[in-house]
Amino acid sequence: MPRKDLKVLYPSYFDSRLSRSKGRRVPRSLAVRKPTLQDVERALRYLSLRYEVEDKHRPSRWYRFEGRVRVEYEGSKEELLRKVAEVIRGMRK
Repeated sequence: MPRKDLKVLYPSYFDSRLSRSKGRRVPRSLAVRKPTLQDVERALRYLSLRYEVEDKHRPSRWYRFEGRVRVEYEGSKEELLRKVAEVIRGMRK
């Protein structure tokens, strides 16, 4: 994958228990409780996006291993986050 088009996503971006200052990146109305790496992967598969899973942790949450996903996406990261959050939320209902 070309490096310039890769967006890095952590499950904590979608966690409704976190505040924005603690790492949540989507509105609380789109966030879910305790999102997993598998939730993010399923959403990306549903959206037919190419991705790779990495065994890394988020630097600000170094004490909690959650993994991360690098996604090939042409648009903005915020647009990608909203799309993934909507799919995860839909899967949880």
